[in-house]
Amino acid sequence: MLKSKYYTENDLKDFGFKSIGTNVLISSDVRVYGQQNISIGNNVRIDDFAVLSAVNGFITIKNNVFIARGCHLSGFFGIILENFSSMAANTIIYSASDDYSGDYLTAQAIPQEYTAHIGGKVIIGKHVIIGAGTIIIGECTIGEGCSIGSMSLIVKDLHEWNVYAGIPAKIIKERSRKLLELEKKLLKDRPEFG
Repeated sequence: MLKSKYYTENDLKDFGFKSIGTNVLISSDVRVYGQQNISIGNNVRIDDFAVLSAVNGFITIKNNVFIARGCHLSGFFGIILENFSSMAANTIIYSASDDYSGDYLTAQAIPQEYTAHIGGKVIIGKHVIIGAGTIIIGECTIGEGCSIGSMSLIVKDLHEWNVYAGIPAKIIKERSRKLLELEKKLLKDRPEFG
């Protein structure tokens, strides 16, 4: 049986990230572009076939974050993943998109002086969980504690502590905040997650 291989902390220190924390697991099958613009906190796991692209812009991944297999983060205008956020497989976050108006050429193969980008910074709040296959297109802020159903489309801000789903995503119901007590217990019992 084939198993995923994760880079060691020593390997990751030599990759040229802007900053890298401790207890970070990144699969050897992850693709990273613009690592000098990517900051990664403590207790982070990034699984197979994820893509982190920040040749232009930046990506900031804070503490206790999980990025599942096949996720794609494009940080042209910036992406911030706050503590305890996570995303299921095949989630896509674009902080920028080509301008589709017809006023500019499109595609990455074209020199940038002939193209234009629309969008803005994407902020994923603390304790946000994003379902598989969700697409987020910036500029937007996903409020603390949001839960997003699989295969949703996010193109605007989401208010904190709600469950969202759909295309475009709409509020389904309020989300429980009981997990905040579990966070306190975890941080008390296991200080390395603080």
